[in-house]
Order: sequence, then structure tokens, then C-alpha cells
Amino acid sequence: MGKDLMKYALIIPDGAADRPIERLENRTVLQAAEIPNLDRLARSGRVGTVQTVPAGLTPGSDVAIMSVLGYDPQANYTGRAPIEAAAMGIDIQSRQIVFRCNLVTITDGVMEDFSAGHIRTDEARELIAALNDGLGASGVQFHPGVSYRHVMVTAPADDFEGLETTPPHDIIGQEVKGHLPEGEGAEWVKELMALSVPLLAGHPVNKARMDRGEKPASSIWLWGQGQKPTLKPFRSVYGPTGAVITAVDLVRGLGTLIGFEVINVPGATGYIDTNYDGKAQAACEALDRVDMVVVHVEAPDEAGHNADLEAKKFAIEQIDQRIIVPVAKKIESLGDGRIMVLPDHPTPIAVRSHTAEPVPFVIAGTNVSGPACPAFDEDHARATGLHVTPGWKLMKNFLSE
Repeated sequence: MGKDLMKYALIIPDGAADRPIERLENRTVLQAAEIPNLDRLARSGRVGTVQTVPAGLTPGSDVAIMSVLGYDPQANYTGRAPIEAAAMGIDIQSRQIVFRCNLVTITDGVMEDFSAGHIRTDEARELIAALNDGLGASGVQFHPGVSYRHVMVTAPADDFEGLETTPPHDIIGQEVKGHLPEGEGAEWVKELMALSVPLLAGHPVNKARMDRGEKPASSIWLWGQGQKPTLKPFRSVYGPTGAVITAVDLVRGLGTLIGFEVINVPGATGYIDTNYDGKAQAACEALDRVDMVVVHVEAPDEAGHNADLEAKKFAIEQIDQRIIVPVAKKIESLGDGRIMVLPDHPTPIAVRSHTAEPVPFVIAGTNVSGPACPAFDEDHARATGLHVTPGWKLMKNFLSE
């Protein structure tokens, strides 16, 4: 089979990399998890580390997954929110600024939950509609996404250059007053956030959530702003056609921007209860019609933000058993093909946020030579001595003969 008929699967267990944890006898979650299938790939393939987050950029899935997909963030990144807007089909005009809009729970001035208790999408849509009714006169438009993840689009404006905002998942358990927007346009952004508080407080959705003992969406949190990006189609840069499977708009947006088919899987939630089997099935079916499929699983990252060790371990084991196995078998059944697995960035349990350390990767399949190693984890990957930097060059490594 020629190179033009090769099949490729890229699996991204978001945030799976970690640091040694005392409760795990100073092992990482990857080292403690039962992942025999990833270990099998490591023994037969090429293992190393990759620097997915360039110096000077904030560690996050927007920057890191752009690198993993083979695009240089230092040349192409304009902000997180406009990527998510692309996934939602929002037409962004020149000089419009897009903000990521989280529904969050702030209690006594402290960021208690960046996801408002992983609020359900149907509940969130009602709250976003109320925000449009109450704040739309300010020249903004709110667009509903999935669960707590939404976007806000401004009228054309030039006064946000140098505005600095903070991801809410970076300040869990901290007072928000030290992390509010700063720079040009900051007062306007802070005013919108403040105005959302009384508007959300009396909403029936929040009253019902509190009656059930669930966290209310007490405020919006605006961050990740930027203008519309332009990425060259993946096929014109690298050759293969592709599809992406994910539960989050950020990755859908990146897929949309590079010309990939975006596959929505029922029951894909972005958390540990996601539909692992459905994602695997969709990936196997996609490989019959496209050259490359990207499967992104958000669950390890969310567990890391919540400092939930058992949930993170569980998510990684589910990915190993329910996604790696069927997708690897499908690749093998098609003849020539390769599979690559890597986290986009670490989300250490102890930190509860993203960090910029290199992450382990494994590539296995047709014409792949070492260095191999006994197991897939951070230490074994470092020990091979193979390190790829900048991270966007890893895609060439994956696709090359």
C-alpha cells in the first residue's frame, strides 16, 4: 500500500500527563493506571517527549492542540475564543473580538467552580438567552455552547489591544479580585461580568439547581479573547484528509479551521461519563472514508482541574481499554497505518491547572522504528532521549515514511 493510502489515528487524552503524586508512591497517574494497550504500543513503536507549548504562550489546549495538529501557534494563534466560535458556525467580522464566556460559581469572592458544577447544556442555554436579553444592549451577543463553555462576541472594536484575562480553571479556590481583567477595555469587561451576577441570581434555572443541592451559575467569566484566525487546510499542508471527534468546541473549532470533518457523537460530554465506545466506533467508521481521524477526550483534563485523582486514573484507563483497542485494531485491519497517542499538555493533580512541561508521545504502526520503551509514561518517554521541539513538527514525524 502506498503512502497516499496510509491511514492515521491521533488520540489525545487531554491533560493526562502529570507529576509524581505522594498518594501514588511518587508515581504519576499514567504510571499508576492500568494501561496495557498503551504500554504495548510503547514496546513496539517510537516513544519520546514533545514540547507542545512554545515559550511565551499560556499553556492550554488551544495552543497545545494547535501544535499537535501541526500548526505553529507562534505564527497562527489569535486567542482561544475565536477558535470555539468557528466550531459554533459564528460569522466573525473584521475588528470583532470574541471572548470565551464560562458560567462559573463564585462564592464569597472565591472561584469555587469554573464549570458551575458542570451545568447541563439545556440549563446553560436558558441562562445564555437571559444574558442576551439583559446585556445585549451593551453591544454584545452571547452564543450558547456546551455545558459551561460559551462565547461572547463584541461589536467591532479596537480598544482591547493588550487586554489580559485569566482562565477561570487556573484560579480554583482563589479570590477572584486578584485575577480580574487588566489593560485596555478591562473596565468594560469587568462591568459586564458584574452585571451578570444579579441577572443570574434570580433565574429559575439557578433556583432549581440550588434546590437540588447543585452549584448555581453565579456569574459569567470572560477570557481567551481574540480575533478570527486563518489556518491553511490540513490537506494542502500535509496531504491527508481528516475528521475530528470531540465533545468540546475548542477542538471542533480547530478541526473546522483546518478543513476536517467534525463528527458529533451522542453522549460525548467532555467528562468522565463521556461515550468512550461511541467515540471509538465513530473513529473506526471515519477511517473508511478519510485518511486521518483525531479522537480527543477531555475527561483526564477535567479531573485534573478538580484534583480528582481517581477520576483521572479512571478516565485514562477507559481511553486505554475502550478507545485505543478498537481504533488500533481498525488501523491494523486496513493494512498500512499508524496510531499516535499523546496528551496535549499536563494537568497535574497538585496544580489543578495546565502546565507547559513536555508530554510523552507514542507512534506505532507501519514503518515505525524506535526508540521503544517498556511502558507509556513520562519517565520512560524522557529516558528514550527523543525530544521534539517545537511541538508542531511532531506531525511531520507522524506522517513521514
